[in-house]
Amino acid sequence: MKLEEMIVKMASMMSITGHEDRQSDELSAWLSPYFDGYEKDAMKNQMFVRYCGRPNAPKILIDAHFDEIGMYVTEIKEGGFLTVLNVGGVDTRILQASDVVIYGKETLQGIVASTPPHLSSPDDRGKLKKITELLIDTGYSKEKLEEIVSIGTPVGFFPKYTKLMNGRIAGKGFDDKACAACAVLALMKLPKEKLAGDVYLLLSAHEETDRQGGVVCGGYHITPDYAMVIDVNLGRSPDAPASETVELGKGISITLSAVTDRRLTAMTLALAEEKEIKVQKSVWATSTGTNATSLGLVKGGISVVDVGLPLRSMHTYNELLDLADAEELEKMVSEFVCSTEIAEVFGND
Repeated sequence: MKLEEMIVKMASMMSITGHEDRQSDELSAWLSPYFDGYEKDAMKNQMFVRYCGRPNAPKILIDAHFDEIGMYVTEIKEGGFLTVLNVGGVDTRILQASDVVIYGKETLQGIVASTPPHLSSPDDRGKLKKITELLIDTGYSKEKLEEIVSIGTPVGFFPKYTKLMNGRIAGKGFDDKACAACAVLALMKLPKEKLAGDVYLLLSAHEETDRQGGVVCGGYHITPDYAMVIDVNLGRSPDAPASETVELGKGISITLSAVTDRRLTAMTLALAEEKEIKVQKSVWATSTGTNATSLGLVKGGISVVDVGLPLRSMHTYNELLDLADAEELEKMVSEFVCSTEIAEVFGND
């Protein structure tokens, strides 16, 4: 399977925070033939493992969170309208008129209603509505809708993907399932003889809401010798500060931070240079904004490096990435889990 196809297939899966395992049977059936084991825990973390076949081998963890932003239904109104609340940081600035999917007893499509400017009062024009004030139009009557949808039903974006010029694609769910797809494809291709240790792929839960519950439980269960956290990073655009963003098409990012392991980070940067993997340095002093911050504190501490995939329009239904960057991420994961030099240093700590 090609990388673009892998990304779109994984990103299309419904995994709104709290419902990360909705398609776990499909996911495990699809991926298990390429791995040696699969587990799902009470937090809805999903773990795949590939064994290198050598006794006392180090445990290498690759973490990519599998949950995505979305909404939960709070009320069913006359005329087939729904009100919702935000789960995980949906960007409400572009939410009106978007296509959504309501995951009730049946899967329904809906549209986030938008008040025409002709009907808006002068005081309301130009004001951003809170997400709790927006309505989703389903086309159903209230009575029929109540048979299918209940309070707490999850709502997500419609899985539609657009190809742009120069290898760029846009759509929902790239945060962070595009990174998960890169890791899966890398691990599927590698013969076990090349692995520097037993490799655990953690598709962690709850990152969009707390960045602790999922990865901490998964990390505690696996107890790796060292780990790479892969997540999307803020893609640069003309209106964004250069110091807080990374460029699309210039490769992956590696974060320099007080909360990640300096030695593992330096060795990963050196590995990328040796293997001619395109890398941009990203600096965040006390938090990476990813699972790396929490994973490093599990049990007696885990050595973690934070690697990013540049992404524009984050937390919208049209997140945008460059496939060339995704290819660099796939290479980085592959080289990292095969690095005997890193395994010798961190597998014996």
